[in-house]
Amino acid sequence: MTKQFWINLPVNDVAKSKEFFTKLGFTCSTKHGGFAELTIGDNNVQVMLFPESTFMNFTSNEIIDTKKSTEVLFSIDAESREEVDNMAKTAEDAGGTIFGKPGESQGWMYGCVFADLDGHRWNVLYMDMDKMPKA
Repeated sequence: MTKQFWINLPVNDVAKSKEFFTKLGFTCSTKHGGFAELTIGDNNVQVMLFPESTFMNFTSNEIIDTKKSTEVLFSIDAESREEVDNMAKTAEDAGGTIFGKPGESQGWMYGCVFADLDGHRWNVLYMDMDKMPKA
C-alpha cells in the first residue's frame, strides 16, 4: 500500500519559488540539494519544486506553457474569508497573479485563485459547512 504521496512541479528558479511560497506561509526547505520541498497542511503533503531541466528528465516530455494551458489546479483550504483575502494579497505582493479575485461561490464557498511565479494555479477556499446544501 502507498505510504506517501507527493507532487512534483517544474519551476524556472528554485530559490525564487522557495521565497514565494515561504512568503505565503508554507514551510519550504532545500535540505536535499537542487530542489525545494514545500510542505502543505496538517497532512504534510509534499510538493517538490524541481528545476525544469530535472523535471523533464523525469517525464521525458516537454513542459506545458502555463500561459496557454493549465495542467492542474491545487486547492488548499482556508479557515476564514479573511484568510482567503490575506492569501490573495500576499500571493500578489510576492509576485503571483490573481486571476480569480476573492469572492463567494454557490452561497457556501468563498475563495480566490492565483498563479505562482511559474503559472501553476492555486485555489484557496473557505467552505462554510453550515451553509453547504444538503444532499
